[in-house]
Amino acid sequence: MTRPSQPPRGIRTDAIHAGESPDPVTGASAPSIVMSTTFIADAEASFSAEDFGENTPYLYTRWKNPTVDQLEQKLAALEGAEAAIAFASGMAAVTATLLYTLSAGDHLVISDVSYAATAEMTNELLPRLGIAVTKVDMSDPENVRVALRPNTRLIYAETPANPILRLTDIAALAAIAREHGARLAVDATFSSPIGIRPLGLGADFVIHSLSKYICGHGDAIGGAVLGQKEDITRIRKEVAIRTGGIISPFNAWLIQRGAATLPLRMKAHEEGALAVARFLEAHPKVIRVIYPGLPSHPQHELAKRQLSNFSGMVTFQVRDGARAATILADRLSVIHYAVSLGHHRSLIFYLPTSEMLRTSFRMTPAQEQSYRAFAGDGIFRLSVGLEDPADLIADLAYALDGI
Repeated sequence: MTRPSQPPRGIRTDAIHAGESPDPVTGASAPSIVMSTTFIADAEASFSAEDFGENTPYLYTRWKNPTVDQLEQKLAALEGAEAAIAFASGMAAVTATLLYTLSAGDHLVISDVSYAATAEMTNELLPRLGIAVTKVDMSDPENVRVALRPNTRLIYAETPANPILRLTDIAALAAIAREHGARLAVDATFSSPIGIRPLGLGADFVIHSLSKYICGHGDAIGGAVLGQKEDITRIRKEVAIRTGGIISPFNAWLIQRGAATLPLRMKAHEEGALAVARFLEAHPKVIRVIYPGLPSHPQHELAKRQLSNFSGMVTFQVRDGARAATILADRLSVIHYAVSLGHHRSLIFYLPTSEMLRTSFRMTPAQEQSYRAFAGDGIFRLSVGLEDPADLIADLAYALDGI
């Protein structure tokens, strides 16, 4: 009997079922982990990336793997993308995007605030490869338009920007990119596919550190690039297979398992972050709170228009942040003083502005002023987890009392 056509499935259904089906051999409901590095091949099979295509059978896990395929199909469904490719880390995904879109003599326009490793890569490695880089404050799309050159091939945005939660209007940047004949890539790690789908706003590529919200449990590192099928096929052949930054099937399985609860977790992250942000904003020892879901965020109207979930990331400032960091690290018990974000447990870390400007962000005086408008002399980056908000507030209240 032919199954009648059905409307598109909801995102909670896709988070659970996309890319998965019961095991045809065992009948197992949960997806299996295929850890084999190699697969039985026909005698005429080619082992050259030049011959790689959609119908290439499983030969070697650096090329493709059944467990990784399942994750990629799920990610594509969550993002509304034609295709996805998973990598060993978020930085491997960033690197693949840059190497695929840029060559010697090309020009990149990138946000002046981005993930530290991305910023450092564009400070050093890309210029050494003959790629010109211009960094601009992308909170104003006109800054991007002014920075464009005839050889600009890629505009690279990150929104909300790590670590200051400054936003970029993706639809506006997409229009500018199309007018110029450039491509647009967006790192949307902080918002997850539940908060924003950049491809639907005109971006060509969306990048995620899967280690963060999509995995959600702090136990697997991975990354992904999503976009049109033609681009993703070429990235797989030209970059992933040849440079080898592929994800372990075990990590892919862990991240796939985490992705199943992503819609539910993001709702809880948002609820907890809003409660914590309101508490911090009212606390006498807190100078400034930045959270897209608060009316006090300088781009709150853009956040309401562009984000369907404000996520769990909050930043705040206190006086003498470096000293306060030592006290918070000692007094917090529910919240872990640790790097990273998007986990089920809450994490906090202090980021001094002087250190960020010295090691990662090379800025003009105007750009530094924009950065300090969000970060002051330093910020606590707080990733609000899934704990009871009342417990997080009590933990912060006790820690802040020690300052």
